[in-house]
Amino acid sequence: MTAATARSRQVRLKSRPIGIPQAEHFEIVSVPAPEPGPGQFRVRNIYLSVEPAMRGWVNAAANYAEPVPVGAVMRSFAAGVIDRSTLPDWPVGTRVTGLFGWQDHAIATPAEVDHVVHDDDLPLSTALGVLGLNGLTAHHGLLRIGRPQPGQTVVVSTGAGAVGSCVGQIARIHGCRTVAITGGEAKRRQCLDVFGYDAAVDYKAPDFEAALAGACAAGVDVYFDNTAGPISDQVLCHLAVGARVVVCGTASVASWDPPPIGPRVERHLLVKRASMQGFVIMDHLAQAEAARRELAGWVRAGQIRYVEDVLDGIEQAPDAIAGLYRGDNLGKRLIRLVPDADAVAP
Repeated sequence: MTAATARSRQVRLKSRPIGIPQAEHFEIVSVPAPEPGPGQFRVRNIYLSVEPAMRGWVNAAANYAEPVPVGAVMRSFAAGVIDRSTLPDWPVGTRVTGLFGWQDHAIATPAEVDHVVHDDDLPLSTALGVLGLNGLTAHHGLLRIGRPQPGQTVVVSTGAGAVGSCVGQIARIHGCRTVAITGGEAKRRQCLDVFGYDAAVDYKAPDFEAALAGACAAGVDVYFDNTAGPISDQVLCHLAVGARVVVCGTASVASWDPPPIGPRVERHLLVKRASMQGFVIMDHLAQAEAARRELAGWVRAGQIRYVEDVLDGIEQAPDAIAGLYRGDNLGKRLIRLVPDADAVAP
């Protein structure tokens, strides 16, 4: 990139949303491409991640992370290549992931790198999906909190999503019967035909309650909950004795202020001697590398399949989160900044 074209585009939070952020809450600006100082390097972002959790990152009330300030670059995970470096141990060409934000270039230090990507035989995009936070979330939440046993029934809400699809396939690898809950016939078929669920039900269908009851006739041993709300209210009715409910997300609830009115969970947990536990994967990254190795092995062996919903160009970013909540995506949503991303040398 020459001095005349050394620009970097950034997607900044323009105004504070209430609930799900829309395109109008962001703006794209062009700034001079930054240069690294001592102890730093510059990352040329190739893929930007789009996560349901980003809704919480921009709302006024802090959850597990401080809100993104208005006027700041939108926080996001990204995968890219170091293209400027002042550190011999971090040479140009190193592929890395981290919270580099929605922008073309990011200045970073080694401490800000989430992962150095060595799996050259797999697309870089997988470092943000099945081998990134989505896969790690599925791996930890299911195996460490859900504790599935062979022959048990595992139910996954948003079963076609980036996390949910991985949960279902890991459960199948561990000998479980798997049931997906998803929205629309296309995603229901995807759960069956691509991700290999034993059953899949459409929460938008008029017979959802009956279909769920039929799919869970023997009871639900593990419920991996990505939605909360009315979907989860129905699943809790079918918990087996000793069931484990893994609370990963609350995607169906647009706002928690005030808290939505709905059925209480205590009676289900008491009568079925069940447990319910929430988690945030950022608290469990000490086990990340071992989990990545296992996930990569399953991907190479064809035991885990993944689907990516790739939007080309940073111009797609402002509406990308809202699109997740509309259900526009089929698979892990990414924004690709470099058209020939797969040709970028590691």
